Amino acid sequence: MATVFMAVFAFADDPPTDPGPNDANKKIHITSDSLVTGNDAKYAEFIGNVKATQGSDVITADRLRIFFKKTPQSNDKLIADQESIAKIVAIGNVIMHFDNKVAVAEQAVYITATRVLVLSGPNSKIVSGSDSVAGEKITIYRANGRINVESGGDKRVNAVFFSGGEGLK
Repeated sequence: MATVFMAVFAFADDPPTDPGPNDANKKIHITSDSLVTGNDAKYAEFIGNVKATQGSDVITADRLRIFFKKTPQSNDKLIADQESIAKIVAIGNVIMHFDNKVAVAEQAVYITATRVLVLSGPNSKIVSGSDSVAGEKITIYRANGRINVESGGDKRVNAVFFSGGEGLK
């Protein structure tokens, strides 16, 4: 049975950022080799060489699914604008650039209501400047900048922090 080691930390040089007018209110632009959706579909799936951008945030992946919220008036009618996105799932060779960080994972799931991003896969990693953290599962709470990192199998959490020449005091 694998022991799970959990680390909780925040990158010291990067205060939490609010989704202010700079990026959160901008349009999401997605390109891919193909798109699968339908009138009654609860999601849109972009397949092959996917690139999604919103302001300075960029996601590349093999596949990207966007799950839509339903309108309050009807459980059957879906709305399709930026505020209607409930969840985004990126699968395969995921690379994300956001909040002055770069994240790499096999899968990324972002829940819009809570602003929680979960990266998973054996080589999941976040790099911020000279600092980095890696683990099997990385949960990023974008609202407050908190990050949980969990190991998996026989691999342990790996973190590198640059002290800025101060050393340990």
